Amino acid sequence: MSIPATIDHLLTVEDYLALGVPPSGYTELQVGRLLMSPSPVPDHQHAGRMLANQLDGQVPEQFEVITDVDVDLELAPPDEPGTVRRPDLIIVNRTARQRIRGHGGITRAAEVAVIVEILPPGSERTVRKTKHSEYANAGVPHYWIISLDEPVSVAAYHLTDELGYIDGNDVTGVFDTAEPFPLRVDLERLI
Repeated sequence: MSIPATIDHLLTVEDYLALGVPPSGYTELQVGRLLMSPSPVPDHQHAGRMLANQLDGQVPEQFEVITDVDVDLELAPPDEPGTVRRPDLIIVNRTARQRIRGHGGITRAAEVAVIVEILPPGSERTVRKTKHSEYANAGVPHYWIISLDEPVSVAAYHLTDELGYIDGNDVTGVFDTAEPFPLRVDLERLI
């Protein structure tokens, strides 16, 4: 990725994609503004992989688990400043990857059933407030926030038509859910 020394305008999703992949760390786009973050620490990456391993065999056939991928939240028309987030894990309709392979682009929020963010140090406000609001506005039906602090916990949120996300209580030990389909996660196996 060759990021210009100065960016003199707010970026559309297309502008953002044209920048390519940075040599270190990762980027996100928030209402046209490029955000750069360092690569996650090993515990964070390990937790994401362990979660994906647990979920892989449980999701219905029309879905798949993908880690660390850009998602266009589709909060603005294509010619306006966009928002692209890179969650730690998504459960997405299998046709999304087929669409991208055939036509290009990135995963769209409308294709995602669950977004998972693992809390990185110093980013609790961004994950619990900003991304919480963005994912709800984008219509992502389920949003999970995992904290690796002992004891490992997950707060699972589900979208309603009138209230946005209904906040879930923190769960430790084993997380069982029926929504969007039956899933079971042994949280202690994430660390």
